[in-house]
Amino acid sequence: MPKEPDFVPEDTRTDQALELAGTVASVVPWLGGPLSAVLGGMSFGRKIDRVKEVVNGIVADLHEFRSEVSERYVQTDEFQDLLEVTLKRASEERNEEKRKIYRDFVVNAIRRPGGSYDDRLRVLRTLEELSPEHLRLLSAMAQDPPKLTHAGGIGSPSQTLSKRLGGLARESLDELVADLNARRLTNLQSLHTTMTAHGAEDLRSALTPFGRMVLEAGTKS
Repeated sequence: MPKEPDFVPEDTRTDQALELAGTVASVVPWLGGPLSAVLGGMSFGRKIDRVKEVVNGIVADLHEFRSEVSERYVQTDEFQDLLEVTLKRASEERNEEKRKIYRDFVVNAIRRPGGSYDDRLRVLRTLEELSPEHLRLLSAMAQDPPKLTHAGGIGSPSQTLSKRLGGLARESLDELVADLNARRLTNLQSLHTTMTAHGAEDLRSALTPFGRMVLEAGTKS
């Protein structure tokens, strides 16, 4: 019986993924192998463009980076498992800003290897649940206070954060802070309390250790 003609072209998305890994290897040789190992075993279908976007960002951030510790770390099964989980989440994410958070998570994991796999996975799961607005709020709390030119003055944490976030509405700020508190990323209970200007400006202690870990993992260094 003669072979029927191929009316539907063969799906080449797996080839696209491997071609992507090859491109990475030409720019960041020490990352090409691990990425190829991950992409070769995954199927992204029509969502491959999202993965390309994230991988391109990773390469852009790391093409001049050099660290023997990082190069050894990306060869480990732990990193490759983490990369696989992260790229899978990124491929499902429609929001471009949120995909950038996943990109930063991978870059930061490579730049600062250490800690347990379970801790990193916990951070990744938390990042998946947070919005970019949550991370901007964490970043606003983490800012160093300005040097006051004179003593005195009053303010409140809500005024400080609203200013740092470009005039965020009180209702939105209240909801975001309550959510971060509930997730134990922050412990800011006196949001609208009037206090000294210095106390209102210095909100670094409002971040819990885990909150700071999430912020450092999900934002560009």
